[in-house]
Amino acid sequence: MIAVDGRETGLNIQDFENLEQILVKVMEDKQYEGRIVTDVLVNSEPFSEIYPHQAEDVEASDIESVELITVATTEMAVNITRELYKVITLMDHGARRVADLFRKADDGEALEVYQDLMDVTRDFLGMVGVLRDEFSLKRSRQFNEAADDLSGLFSEMLEVIESEDWILLADLLEYEFTPAVERWKKIVAQLREDIKDVARAA
Repeated sequence: MIAVDGRETGLNIQDFENLEQILVKVMEDKQYEGRIVTDVLVNSEPFSEIYPHQAEDVEASDIESVELITVATTEMAVNITRELYKVITLMDHGARRVADLFRKADDGEALEVYQDLMDVTRDFLGMVGVLRDEFSLKRSRQFNEAADDLSGLFSEMLEVIESEDWILLADLLEYEFTPAVERWKKIVAQLREDIKDVARAA
């Protein structure tokens, strides 16, 4: 049996050589366009847990059933915006923690946490950018201004790090970075609504 979201596809496992061929064939079906595979069950068990190797190495003769669980791209995107909202809170807390560590002269740990904070912030901006390009906000003045603010802060903080003025960096994080991050809550909320509009229009 080969099924997607609980519905049998009509395909026969014995017509394929391995799991990879099955997955490719199923996702060629146009009815699954605009959907993302979140889980693959092979013989009723999660594929990633029972077969850590490649799908092409799982021979069809060893397969009794394959089930794919999918979600709409827009639904996944809305879920991502909810996670991004949580990331904003983590960025705020992280910045305050780094500032506190610098003021306590715990520079080593502060710099480690600061680097983690910058990595998270870059990943956050990258993901928001992907969603913006895919769904909305392409001409959003609010988005562009918020992105420019963070970009300018990155440059300013880099200069401060080079001069090793940790108290000034603490001030930048607490009094400029955290307000700049807070503004992204409205942007992410608007992005979520735009994605929902795309889903309703589909």
